[in-house]
Amino acid sequence: MTEAMPAVMKTARGEGHVALRQRPVPEPGPGQVVLAVRAAGICGTDLHIFHGEYPTQPPVTLGHELAGEVASVGEGVTGLAPGDRVTTETYFHLCGVCRFCRAGQPNLCPERRSIGSGVDGGFAPYVLVPAHNLHRLPDTLSFREAALTEPLACVVHGALELPKVSAGDIAVVSGPGTIGLLTLQAARAAGAAVIVLGTAADWRRLELARELGAARVVDIDDEDPAPIVRGLTDGWGADVVFECSGAGPAALGLLAHARRGGQYAQIGLFGKPVAWDLDQVCMKELRVTGSNASVPSAWRTALRLLGEGAVQAEPLISDVYPLAGWRDAFARFEQRSGAKLLLDPWAETHGAL
Repeated sequence: MTEAMPAVMKTARGEGHVALRQRPVPEPGPGQVVLAVRAAGICGTDLHIFHGEYPTQPPVTLGHELAGEVASVGEGVTGLAPGDRVTTETYFHLCGVCRFCRAGQPNLCPERRSIGSGVDGGFAPYVLVPAHNLHRLPDTLSFREAALTEPLACVVHGALELPKVSAGDIAVVSGPGTIGLLTLQAARAAGAAVIVLGTAADWRRLELARELGAARVVDIDDEDPAPIVRGLTDGWGADVVFECSGAGPAALGLLAHARRGGQYAQIGLFGKPVAWDLDQVCMKELRVTGSNASVPSAWRTALRLLGEGAVQAEPLISDVYPLAGWRDAFARFEQRSGAKLLLDPWAETHGAL
């Protein structure tokens, strides 16, 4: 009889349909590795999947932000052994031959299938991944910190590789969630001074942004950010603005904060169409970029930033839940309580940090 394990699964398309179910423990095939998942982060994409706003192929185990150790390796896998500490890129299947794969843009491959949506992911004790997706962890990183490599790789791609951030730039980040706080740190590592915008509900996260080096934090429910941005930029506006909240009004407001000839980078996902003023893009000659997940080069940079301490992950982790606590963790995430919430598939009780 095949051994079974608990897994947080999307069982059917549409709103809800997420439950803790039993799933067979995977076995590695040629070129594959089974990881014991030691920490897995809850992402905004997981909430979009819960609400039926993101394409999935159910039944499928959720979770794509993870770190763990090699449990077993398949035929032909070399250089990896049980016990190795690793994190994994998310693309389980790519065609490998389309114009995007051949150009180093696997995130745009039309046949892409990722763990946590297209195939089983990391909200379970074990996950099956291609061996070539693995990255060894720096000795300085814990499993919990390393679980943030994937969102940081997305940030590196969306904030540093597509737009250009230079030393001396003034940046504005809208949304002090995990992605926003990682964007703050990545932009600071590139030499920018960063203003972080949030709402009254984000007050704890805004305080954390201040502790992580934001030049200014603004509760937009209490204070108009426009004169603050103008005051810090000699009246010109920010060199680059990053939308990380996934909120339509925030995206519209950021256009006003960008200087002429500046940059607008969309990193957050809305889950639905939003209103946006394209005339401002023309009148200000803004360079607009959007980013979709990550590319391999961003993973190398993300691990370097984490390993060197230029980006701190530990302050963002507020709670760790067992798999059985996934409902409470999802609810808390949606209420914007805390910063980064993790699942520990091997934990039996909820452990607040």
